[in-house]
Amino acid sequence: MALDLRLQVKLSQQLVMTPQLQQAIKLLQLSRMELADVVTEELVENPLLEEDEERKETAEDSGQTATADESGKDTQVATEQQNQGEAEGVNDIDWQTYLESYSLTSSDARDAYESPEERPAYDSLLTKKSSLNEHLMWQLGLSSFTEEERAAATEIIGNLDDAGYLRASLEELASNTEFDPAVLEAALERVQQFDPPGVAGRNLQECLLLQLQHAQLEETLAARILRDQIDALEGRQYQAIARALKVSMDEVLEAARLISELDPRPGRAYNDEDVQYVVPDIFVYKVGNDYVVTQNDEGLPHLRINSFYRDALSESKEIDKQTSDYIQDKMRSALWLIKSIHQRQRTIYKVTQSIVKFQREFFDHGIEHLKPLVLRDVAEDIEMHESTVSRVTTNKYVQTPQGLFELKYFFNSGINTDAGDSVASESVKNRIKDIVASEDPKKPYSDQKIVALLKEKEINIARRTVTKYREMLGLGSSTERKRLF
Repeated sequence: MALDLRLQVKLSQQLVMTPQLQQAIKLLQLSRMELADVVTEELVENPLLEEDEERKETAEDSGQTATADESGKDTQVATEQQNQGEAEGVNDIDWQTYLESYSLTSSDARDAYESPEERPAYDSLLTKKSSLNEHLMWQLGLSSFTEEERAAATEIIGNLDDAGYLRASLEELASNTEFDPAVLEAALERVQQFDPPGVAGRNLQECLLLQLQHAQLEETLAARILRDQIDALEGRQYQAIARALKVSMDEVLEAARLISELDPRPGRAYNDEDVQYVVPDIFVYKVGNDYVVTQNDEGLPHLRINSFYRDALSESKEIDKQTSDYIQDKMRSALWLIKSIHQRQRTIYKVTQSIVKFQREFFDHGIEHLKPLVLRDVAEDIEMHESTVSRVTTNKYVQTPQGLFELKYFFNSGINTDAGDSVASESVKNRIKDIVASEDPKKPYSDQKIVALLKEKEINIARRTVTKYREMLGLGSSTERKRLF
């Protein structure tokens, strides 16, 4: 068969992911905090972008704004005079006398020290929450250790996790360092006596035993249970523990109650992680019988094109081609960013409006009336693709009269009922949560019993589905939820 080369012209359509389109898709799926970071980074890198201060000022007090506009010229003159006076008299101030006479509280506190040498430094008044490592190193500095033990104790403290556990074994520490295992063991025993009680435990059992030892309860029944019957204790097999240790059931329950009051994570009190609060991207308010959707623009910079560069291009000033190309490239990038952000906000608004239309009964009456909803329903309603709706609803939050929810929360599969309709899976989860909350802790419901209780409410659901939903809610099995005290 002969081979030959030919040229053919073929007309076809294909989707090309341009850099601008990739940026728009990226902005669409970013959370609010991530979007603010991207905008801040673009403000630094693109000289044609700037924050619209005029729109920012309109959000402030109108009275203050009007006053500032009317007296702008006088304020500028007064500022110039003030700066000139400060420049002339800044060297005439006796700063030492000023600081000595200055008080953070009152004149009584200023007179509490007879001499400046007795007054504490101002930096000593600043406080900072100590981390677990700093708290233990402070105790190490106050303890009598040999140099070798101190170095080994420092190595042990450095290997503690946020909960206060020593996850590395002494053999691993010895192989990675030059310390003798006996020195590490001695140093560990000393560190385990530090505050908080239970710190540097190698497992949960040792951590709890250290807390009992610190409370001088190492010879109690609770300590015996932890040493010999911890597996039975985890399974709440109290009768088996009573038979094995030859004690009464009441004594076992009292010991279990004491153990339950111990702290399984002694280091969490020194965890310095800041709480991250969720800021809603959009609000839903009820006005009369209707719901109004409004966007939350607070905290997001309002962008615009810098007037200097815009005038440089529009007035055809004498600039070289390289500079003109650079400005035009940055101009296109800035305009596309502003357009992408506006498109993102409009899409979130349209998706939220559609959700409110489909889930009207939820907004009126609560989670019990949440309906099954899929991405396709909203996509068809707003005439967008399902993937766009999926990106919009990820990591976006809405504040509603029923509380704060992620937009994905409103999309649920349906579970059939005896009445012939369906109920949302989130509504079923909430009912399971309510059933568990109302049960007798001494006789918790089994998954099969929960199935029967849901059946009474005309909800048909399998036992394995109840088990899955219960685990998703973080609820233990009936054995794990059982409480005898």
